[in-house]
Amino acid sequence: MPLSLDIAVESWPVAGAFTISRGSRTEATVVVATISDGTHAGRGECVPYPRYEETVDSVVEQMRGVDLDTIDREELRRRLPAGAARNALDCALWDLGAKQSGKPVSMSCGHIVARPVETAFTLSLGTPSDMADAAHRASEHHILKLKLGGQGDAERVRAVRAAVPRTRLIVDANEAWSEKNIIDNMRACAEAHVELIEQPLPAGDDELLRSIPHVAPICADESLHTLADLDGLSGKYDAVNVKLDKAGGLTEALEIVWEARARGYLVMVGCMLATSLAMAPAVILAQAADIVDLDGPLLLARDRHPAITYVGTLIEPPLPELWG
Repeated sequence: MPLSLDIAVESWPVAGAFTISRGSRTEATVVVATISDGTHAGRGECVPYPRYEETVDSVVEQMRGVDLDTIDREELRRRLPAGAARNALDCALWDLGAKQSGKPVSMSCGHIVARPVETAFTLSLGTPSDMADAAHRASEHHILKLKLGGQGDAERVRAVRAAVPRTRLIVDANEAWSEKNIIDNMRACAEAHVELIEQPLPAGDDELLRSIPHVAPICADESLHTLADLDGLSGKYDAVNVKLDKAGGLTEALEIVWEARARGYLVMVGCMLATSLAMAPAVILAQAADIVDLDGPLLLARDRHPAITYVGTLIEPPLPELWG
């Protein structure tokens, strides 16, 4: 029986608002691809991201242009560029294969044993006092990730560290730092014992990272999408943030992780603001990560059912009913 594709666009409310250097959001818009053989169905969720020139319409159009009856995951990588559309289809194909075979995805991608992993918890960009208050409320999390915005970031880092003196901290500037403030901001991170600094400078304008001391590992996010991007990171970055939506699915993301490790990079597995369906394949990827940032559903007002289970600071592997 030929495969069929169903595409659904969904909006999920954020618990309050989610703010980074590029703006604030009160809902997460996701696109879900469901591929069915008439008996079994596999799903994949993606997040169209304007920073990468994606819209809901462009992602849906890319999905609809794929002939599923003549394609597998490797052919999908050749036909579609890395990005949200390919991610949803790739993850749906992984899920469909698991449903058809009764064999978990984790066993089909290198015999990975899926175990609970500890995830960071993200604090939205805000004033130093607001972020300090949020850090205090979230102090049960062992790792906090601070969204930063450029001007005033040194004060934000110091305020959060004062509020949670023993919590592990990582920071994400989302390309908001510049030559004028990066040294002061990095000095504040060093004083606060920040463990990772994510994408401080804009992608394509980050050569300065070769010539300044790295007070903590510097992690490429917007500067890394696919396996081919690893070649341009040497000397600038110490770590990479692998996300399924950037890589274009679990198939490519697995290769990035293995190759990054072989080249000596620390590996972070991250996510977009999305539901448990998007986190599920990333949990498989996270088994090989040094730092995990898969808290997307914790930032939403509600999640889909069944959902990923969070136990304290741990994220459990997905149930087959959800994915994989």
